[in-house]
Amino acid sequence: GWKKLQCLFFLFCFCVQNVAGRSFGIDYDSNCFVKDGKPFRYISGSIHYSRVPSYYWKDQYFLQLANDTGLLVILRAGPYICAEWDMGGLPAWLLEKKSVVLRSSDSDYLEAVERWMSVLLPKMRPYLYQNGGPIIMVQVENEYGSYFACDYNYLRFLLKLFRLHLGDEVVLFTTDGASQFHLKCGALQGLYATVDFAPGGNVTAAFLAQRNSEPKGPLVNSEFYTGWLDHWGHRHSVVPAQTIAKTLNEILACGANVNLYMFIGGTNFAYWNGANMPYMPQPTSYDYDAPLSEAGDLTEKYFALREVIGMYKQLPEGLIPPTTPKFAYGKVCLQKASTVLEVLDGLSPSGPVRSTYPLTFVELKQYFGYVLYRTTLPKNCVEPTPLSSPLNGVHDRAYVSVNGVPQGILERDKSLKINITGQAGANLDILVENMGRVNFGRYNNDFKGLVSNLTLAQDILVGWEIYPLDIDGAVNSDFFYLLDHPKRSAVKALSYEVPAFYTGTLSIPGGIPDLPQDTYVNFPGWTKGQIWINGFNLGRYWPARGPQLTLYVPRNVLVASVPNNITVLELERSPCSTQACEIEFVDEPNINATLQHETDKPPLFVRELSMKHL
Repeated sequence: GWKKLQCLFFLFCFCVQNVAGRSFGIDYDSNCFVKDGKPFRYISGSIHYSRVPSYYWKDQYFLQLANDTGLLVILRAGPYICAEWDMGGLPAWLLEKKSVVLRSSDSDYLEAVERWMSVLLPKMRPYLYQNGGPIIMVQVENEYGSYFACDYNYLRFLLKLFRLHLGDEVVLFTTDGASQFHLKCGALQGLYATVDFAPGGNVTAAFLAQRNSEPKGPLVNSEFYTGWLDHWGHRHSVVPAQTIAKTLNEILACGANVNLYMFIGGTNFAYWNGANMPYMPQPTSYDYDAPLSEAGDLTEKYFALREVIGMYKQLPEGLIPPTTPKFAYGKVCLQKASTVLEVLDGLSPSGPVRSTYPLTFVELKQYFGYVLYRTTLPKNCVEPTPLSSPLNGVHDRAYVSVNGVPQGILERDKSLKINITGQAGANLDILVENMGRVNFGRYNNDFKGLVSNLTLAQDILVGWEIYPLDIDGAVNSDFFYLLDHPKRSAVKALSYEVPAFYTGTLSIPGGIPDLPQDTYVNFPGWTKGQIWINGFNLGRYWPARGPQLTLYVPRNVLVASVPNNITVLELERSPCSTQACEIEFVDEPNINATLQHETDKPPLFVRELSMKHL
């Protein structure tokens, strides 16, 4: 929470002075920042407001709240942020121009950036420190030296745009991996160049890389990694507190400034997680093994880092607020409401888009979630017949059925062919899930849906009816609770193995003070899907692949006055035909399940990034 921040970071303790006397800049001769005419260095921590429920912003903040509570802010304005966020924070509609070169001088991209920044930056200007606000520095772009384009004109365009809207006084900076290679394309004269690197490396060598770009001025690690990100199907990343504390001590001993990435990781609610290449989507939890947990709880790492900081600066006085209470509400019975196919018209009220060949999500102007592609089998497939995506064009995961009978799953990079059976003229339905767009590297122009043709045996499938699904809209209108005996499938016995909706209610117990509290939801026997509580999209669950088993449920999603509506979309197989049809609310998270993982080696992306920061 914000009090936890105050107890950790001396940066955030300052007295509001008259605007006329406020200034923040760089003293190159003294190799330091200068605030109000005095030498200054910061020890800060990254928070993504979009990953923290707005209910908790007072506890874990934003700009006006930051100012009110005496915090300073380093604003990382983008336009690209990476952050393991869908498409690195860039909007998917940019891909409506198929040939667009993101993060470059592409005129259509620049026009969109200018439009966005012309709205955002003027709103930020009153919050600059010299104008009486909390913002001391603003970052331009993010790790641009890691991107293939290496377009200095693009960086010059951003510099000019930021100066136009924010003025000449504010410190503008960049951050890149701590090597000459990364700084070569990421740094630009007029933007103060900082570096980022992980614990366990050579701190002196890392700052020497910064000195190659900035011979004078403050030393800065803008992303000192307190943990690391996760991918579905891989082990949960854990970085020991002692390793981080040791390197933090070395950084502070240099007199350097440091920003902990992350201080609290938070949650990828709804569909906002990113992905890396080769295609690996990130889970719903962005706990990041950070000093504060996903729910904002104090950890051993928090206290270890606080102790190191206390060796260099006097820590603020006062008690550290305790961890917030959690509550185990127990098991909630669910019942099957309908399959996706049974309520297709309700999920796609405007009806299908007809096309000879498949259209992408962007072409349908449906940017997130799910789209159902339907065609008919052009011939009898009495014997199992291969349905394939020869160009790896299923982005990202497709649930295949013929006349409502499940056939299998096609998955990007992993499962490009399945065998299907059915009669000529039968409906071939392919429900495609966007699992999150690539957020790092050259492939973040990540198109979703069926991005190339499918073949049945040797024949290209044509004549598609394509249904963009507004599932969130249906959930928010209580659609699944108002169903009046939906048309039942003829293959009832198999209806627990096709994409289907399940509903139930959670009543908060009475007579217990201070409820509702935060909780976690567990999915015993469920496979993969999405869950909503009172219309709030908590995110994806995938216990069959892990490592995350429970999803975080912030208390503000729950109400005590009436039963809480729960809607689950199970995409593969529910437990409801073989065991209890229930989910369970527990008081402890499990994001570190020991499952059968795809590989015990870290993925190439992780190895490269780890090496880049050494």
